[in-house]
Amino acid sequence: MRSISELSPSQARRVKYVLMDIDDTLTRQGKLLASSYKALWDLRAAGLVLIPVTGRPAGWCDLIARQWPVDAVVGENGALVFWEEALQGRDGLPVLKQRFHPLAVQNSDPRLKDILKEVLQIDERLRVAKDQPFRLFDIAVDFAEEEPVLPLDTAVRVAELAKSRGAHAKVSSIHVNMWMGNYDKLSMAKSFLCEQFGWDPVAGLDEVVFIGDSPNDEPMFAAFPLSCAVANIRNYTHLIKHLPAFVASRDCGDGFAEIAGHLLALRSGGGGPRREGL
Repeated sequence: MRSISELSPSQARRVKYVLMDIDDTLTRQGKLLASSYKALWDLRAAGLVLIPVTGRPAGWCDLIARQWPVDAVVGENGALVFWEEALQGRDGLPVLKQRFHPLAVQNSDPRLKDILKEVLQIDERLRVAKDQPFRLFDIAVDFAEEEPVLPLDTAVRVAELAKSRGAHAKVSSIHVNMWMGNYDKLSMAKSFLCEQFGWDPVAGLDEVVFIGDSPNDEPMFAAFPLSCAVANIRNYTHLIKHLPAFVASRDCGDGFAEIAGHLLALRSGGGGPRREGL
């Protein structure tokens, strides 16, 4: 990983889309920081398309799509994407649009329920995340969002057991997300960029910056040559085969603001993309 200061002006001027994780990328200890929220508004003012790509639930994504300065939000590790769109020929409030991955399986699937019973036996302190009632497709096991905070190797054991039982599982900085259905953050993000913005998944890889912090961001790190991470990625480098290209010197939301500020400084004097279809 290279310092974000090594990002070049020519690379920065090619960027049209900024995608980012939320927990411990925009937040610290569960709180959205003033620095990272301001950075979102600054990126938007520069004409960049903004899309959080998160493991958080559908219920949260509804709020984020409506209230944050973003163009869409991919949630539940790629199971869905929500965005607002103006009705053609009509003034007034935009309409919330929803798209679900065709391979997404409801989290009421009995196979997933059986896996949950098994993983909770790994450590009696493991628990279902409190945002679970707002999820449609995955089950989130909390190991570090609230007390007691459990060791990272406990989360790794949960993910390994879930995968051995046929589920997909990803470790974030706070949860282990488990789901049935062959999709991830990357597949939904790429599909949405192509369909909504006409993005070219071959020629346009360097038009995308992704910013993350943990192992569940690895598909995004591997896909985009301008992938970035906040400094707390260093807690998980032993679990990540494909590391991001660039890293901030600061952690969490302050690291996101650092990356955004550097990107915008390099782009100063250049124009951003038009928002088409939103």
